[in-house]
This record gives sequence, structure tokens and C-alpha cells, in this order.
Amino acid sequence: MRLIVSYIKQYFYETNKLILALVSLFTGLLVFANYYYGIDEHISHSGSFPVIFTSRYIVFLIAFAGPYLLYTFFKKENYIYHPRFAVLLLIAPAIISIKTSFNISIDIAANNNQNEYWNHIIYWPLHLLIIGVILFIIWRTFDTDQPFYVLKSTGINWKPYLWMLLIMLPLIAAASTQPDFLAMYPKLKTITGDGGTTLWQKLLFELSYGTDFISIELFFRGFLILAFIKWAGKDAILPMACFYCTIHFGKPLAECISSYFGGIILGVVVYHTRSILGGLIVHLGIAWMMEVGGYISPHVLRP
Repeated sequence: MRLIVSYIKQYFYETNKLILALVSLFTGLLVFANYYYGIDEHISHSGSFPVIFTSRYIVFLIAFAGPYLLYTFFKKENYIYHPRFAVLLLIAPAIISIKTSFNISIDIAANNNQNEYWNHIIYWPLHLLIIGVILFIIWRTFDTDQPFYVLKSTGINWKPYLWMLLIMLPLIAAASTQPDFLAMYPKLKTITGDGGTTLWQKLLFELSYGTDFISIELFFRGFLILAFIKWAGKDAILPMACFYCTIHFGKPLAECISSYFGGIILGVVVYHTRSILGGLIVHLGIAWMMEVGGYISPHVLRP
């Protein structure tokens, strides 16, 4: 744990404080605009895939490119003028726009709840496959001088990540008592209504749900950090964190805000370790603890 704390201290000591303040303010303004004007909700109900994709692409591009423009104007960096950097900058929001705009609707069961269940079982692994293939092509084109964004497991000290999960446990337990949390978790209940499924169906759902976090870590901490540090170094962390915050616009406000700071921390860790696996363990652990909290809390709180 001390090692991760030292990484974070070093980052905040070395980072440009003006840019940190400006990017944090910029992210805060995006969060305010979304929750005040209901931007994500309007996009979600805007209809066809092309409209949703285009709208999300604009939001994600603003969130990702905005911090890099701040580096350009206030730190006089010239990242965006490098042709390959500019291409990846424009491609990155499109990848997540596909993920957040493309849904599956297949009638494979007797009722709507079961159809929703099986569509989601297919949905998350399919998105992992799509993102994985796209990122593999990008890696083969731009980044074969390093492992594939970076899935190394050797030389990793797992204890700090387990400590991080232990620290999060009481916070998640407290959050799981709140109505907005229970409106979102467990995810299965929001899909099947009363959540009345068998144990194996719940386990299958949670395993499928877990693949979504592999997609997220591979893209945000793998691609957006490790593909961009060749130009931006540790400056790649804040744009990633701002972008990462915007994919939480449909979540409870507290979760959205905390995702920005969590994104910075996980970005710092990946920058130093060159591996996404530790962050993936933390992200998956938190996600599944939130699911457990959503299952347990209603029974504990029941009068």
C-alpha cells in the first residue's frame, strides 16, 4: 500500500497544479451540465443508433480532447499536432461510443424479462470482443514495441490492491443503504424486475457483468494511458480520468464524481507499473462488492 501511496504523492508533487485545477474544474462543469440538464438521459432516449452514437461521440471527444487542449494552451505542449496522436485522439471516443450506443435485442426466451437477461449475458462479452479486436488492430499498427496494453502479470505486488479493496468495503456498505444506490444495484434487479432468478443465473450474470470491467480497464487504463504516454508521459492521466468520468453520467452523482478521482489513482498506478491487472482486480472487486451490497442491503434494512 505504501508503494501506491508513494506513486500518488509523486504524481501530485510533479504534476502541473494549474492544469490539475483546470482539468478538475472542466470535469466538474461537464458533470454539472449533465446532471442539471439531463444530457445523458436525453441522449439515451434520442432514438436510433446513429443519433446516440454521434451525440455520445461529441460528449466523449469534448471530455477527452478538452484536457489536452488545456495542456496545449497553458503548458505549451504540442501533443495534438503529432499526426498519429491526433488520429488516436479522434478514434478513442468512437470506440466507447460504439460500446455505449450499441445494444442487443434478440427474442430468445418466453418473456421480456428473460429476453433482457439473456441479451445482457451476450451484451458485455460481445463488447469486450469488439473493443479487444479494435484495440488489437490499433496496437499492431502503432504500439508493437510494448505488450498488448499491457497484460503482464509478472512482478506485481498484489497486497496493495487487496488493501484498497478492504478500504472500500465500509464505504460501499454505507453507500448500499442509500435509495439511489439501491435503485441501480444489483444490476440484475434493474433488468428482471424483482430479480427472481436462480442462483446459477445470478452467478452467470455476474461473470458476464465482470467482462464489462475488463473492457473498461483495457480501454481506459490500457489504451488511453499506455498508448498515449509515448507523447504525453504522465500528462495522459488527467484526460483519461475526465473521459472516464463521462461514461458514468448515467450513474448516481456520487459515483460519477468519485470516478474522476478513482480514474486518476488507477491511471497513476498503471503509469508506474505498466500493467492494468492490479487496477482490474480493484475495479472488479469494487463492482462485485457493490452488487453484493445491492443484494444484501434490502434484507438487512427491511423493518
